[in-house]
Amino acid sequence: MSCLARPWRRTVARLGIAMVACLFPILALAQSPTALAPVPLQEALQAAWQRYPGARASQAQLAAAQARRDAAGRPLYNPELALAAEDEGPDRRTTAGVDLTLDLSGKRSARREAAQARLGLAVAQARVRQRDFVRQWFTGWTNWLSAQERLKTGERRVASMTRFVDLAGKQFTVGDISGLERDLAALARDEARSQQAQLIAEEADARARFRAVGGEPESSGTPQSIALLPPEVAMTTVDVEQLPEWQVAQAALQAAEGDILVARRDRIPDPTVGLNGGRIDYGNVQDRIVGVSVRIPLFVRNGYRAELVAAQADADAAAADAERIRLELAAEQRSAIDGYRAAQAAWSQWQASRGTDAVRREDLLERLWRQGELSTSDYLLQLRQSLDTQLAGAELEARLWRSYADYLAATGQLERWAGLEATP
Repeated sequence: MSCLARPWRRTVARLGIAMVACLFPILALAQSPTALAPVPLQEALQAAWQRYPGARASQAQLAAAQARRDAAGRPLYNPELALAAEDEGPDRRTTAGVDLTLDLSGKRSARREAAQARLGLAVAQARVRQRDFVRQWFTGWTNWLSAQERLKTGERRVASMTRFVDLAGKQFTVGDISGLERDLAALARDEARSQQAQLIAEEADARARFRAVGGEPESSGTPQSIALLPPEVAMTTVDVEQLPEWQVAQAALQAAEGDILVARRDRIPDPTVGLNGGRIDYGNVQDRIVGVSVRIPLFVRNGYRAELVAAQADADAAAADAERIRLELAAEQRSAIDGYRAAQAAWSQWQASRGTDAVRREDLLERLWRQGELSTSDYLLQLRQSLDTQLAGAELEARLWRSYADYLAATGQLERWAGLEATP
């Protein structure tokens, strides 16, 4: 990246970085309209974000960046008060003066611009942290709900197998089935109990992971079910420049370019001007004296060239990172769209299948088994398949919601969907 192209870009940087916080919501609203999350879910997310330590960390980091910006706008040098007294034989000299280093090279304005760019970077990073929190919270919530649904299905499986063992015992008593088939039913019940223990452990793990991202499973404010399915949306790509990761990359580049300007100005020495006055005594004679001094540092041992080279290299690295992030965002956006489309198709097929109605299928299988049209082993095999389908359906629904959240994040709409876009 040419160094000659940077000065005019710094003018744009001063305006662009200062308006990141204002432009980002507008850019999000400029995208294709997306239905918002249900109000209870929005309220739960907002409450969780307010409780989350990461929210306080973001606020503190923003406050620190604002304070550094304000500090960079203050004058670099303070005046120095100098007092001197000399006593040489009959001569006595007493003086007082003030020295002030003058910022003639514009170091103050350069540092203020660089600090403003750093503030813009902090704002963009805060938005990414909030967006990541929404995704993590929502993923933890859907995983927990899916684990709960699988646990309920497992309980129904244990109940069905236990009831079947009782029926098999009665059928064995009257001689309708063999002892081997009765024992096979008992083995199926024991297997169901073992699998239920695994489902209990998975639900506990999902609950703990949800708590780790600020969720409160037992809170009355946390929705206990997914009331609606994700809407079918016109899935189209958006300009990556509207995404928060790109905003971070651009802010980092502008901050690095601001550091170049600071390094250039630091290579220019600032003079120190002094004004002093006092009195000199020659025996019994007194006289007033006034003096002016100018001191200019000589950068002969250290010209601060290495700092400028390092700042230019950092800017080149930031520009390369911005291009890399552009490519990654475009690829992730396409992947999220394809993933959500595939999840939608799989869920539609699952809902349209008659085989997913586990209750109806279980009643039918039991009736066929009682009538002798199904053997015990076939009954257990098909019942297990039906219940496994229910378990897979719960996971598929959770994956559908996760894919939807990934799609919203990849297209810059997740914060608006969650009702958090106005909060940095």
